[in-house]
Amino acid sequence: MKKIVFTGGGTVGHVTLNLLLIPRFLEEGWEVHYIGDKNGIEHDQIVQSGLDVHFHSIATGKLRRYFSIQNMLDVFKVGFGILQSLAIIASIRPQALFSKGGFVSVPPVIAAKLLGVPVFIHESDLSMGLANRIAYKFATTMYSTFEQPAGLTKVKHVGAVTKIGQINDKVTPIQLPEILSHFDKALPTLLFVGGSGGAKVFNDLISQNTPALTQRFNIINLTGDSSLNRLDTHLYRVDYVTELYQPLMDVADVVITRGGSNTLFELIAMQQLHLIVPLGRQASRGDQIENARYAEKKGYSKQIDESQLTLENLLAEVDELLKNKEFYIQNMAQSTDIQSVDGFYQLLRRDMEK
Repeated sequence: MKKIVFTGGGTVGHVTLNLLLIPRFLEEGWEVHYIGDKNGIEHDQIVQSGLDVHFHSIATGKLRRYFSIQNMLDVFKVGFGILQSLAIIASIRPQALFSKGGFVSVPPVIAAKLLGVPVFIHESDLSMGLANRIAYKFATTMYSTFEQPAGLTKVKHVGAVTKIGQINDKVTPIQLPEILSHFDKALPTLLFVGGSGGAKVFNDLISQNTPALTQRFNIINLTGDSSLNRLDTHLYRVDYVTELYQPLMDVADVVITRGGSNTLFELIAMQQLHLIVPLGRQASRGDQIENARYAEKKGYSKQIDESQLTLENLLAEVDELLKNKEFYIQNMAQSTDIQSVDGFYQLLRRDMEK
C-alpha cells in the first residue's frame, strides 16, 4: 500500500489544504499519516474531520526572528522533534511528505529529507514565513500562491488552491430563516470575518457604532467571543459558525476580513466584494499587508490599515466597493490566481511520480 505523510499546523490556514487533499489520497487507496502537535489545532481539525488518518504527535518549538531566552529552550524541542520525526517516518516508509507550513512542520520536513523521502511544500503568502524558508532548503518542490523570485528554482507558481465549487448550496441551515427575518432586504449586508478566533478590532468597531451601522446595513459579525452573541434588528453577532458559514457568506454584499491568503482567495474565487483590514506588523510579520496590497493592485479588493479603521473610513470604502461593484467582480472573474483542488491534486500526483 502506498503511504503519504502530511504535516502543518499552528493555525487553520496551515491545515486547510491538507484536509482538502487527504480525502483524494484516501479514495485512491493510500494510507495517510499526519505529523503534528497533539495540543495544536491540526489535531483538533483532523479529529473533527472524521478522516481515516494516523496522527503522530511530536515536540515543537516556536521559531522567532527576535532574541528570546525561550529560543534556547525551543532549539532543544525542535531537535527532539526531528528525532521523533525520523523514527516515525522511518517506520512508515512513505512515498512522499506534504507540508503546509507552520513551526511544527520543520522537524518532519528535515527528517524526511534525511531519510530520502521526497518533500513537497506549499506557501500561501507573498513572502515565505520562517518555517517555509527553512523547509525550502530541504524540499523537492515548493508550490506557491504568488509568483516568487526567479532565483527560487524549486518553486512552482500554482495560484491559490480553493475549495469553491464543492460546496452544496442546496443545504439551508435551520437557523438561517430566523436570522434573515431580522434583516431588511432593502439594506446591503456586511459580514465581518476575523479569522478562526474572530477579530477584536471588528468587534469593538461594531460595539461602538451599532446604531450608525444598523441604520444603513444588516450586520453579521463572527466575533470569536460568545459573550457578544446577539440577534436583533439588522444585527447578528455570533462567536463561531460551521454549516452557517457559507450561507452567511452568500447573504453578504460586502465581506470585511483580515488579510490571510486562504480567506482572500476564497473570496476572489466566489467573486465576493471584500474589504481587507490586514494585521499590522506589530502583530505579524507583515504578510497580510503584502497580501492586501497585492489584492488591491490587482483590482480585487479595497483595504484599510488597521490604525485607520474608523466608522467614517469604513463607510467610504464600502460605498466605493458597492458603487463600482462590476469593476471588482470582473477583475475577480478574470483572475488567473485560482487553482482548483482537483487540479492541484493532479499536479502533485504527477510530481510525486517523477
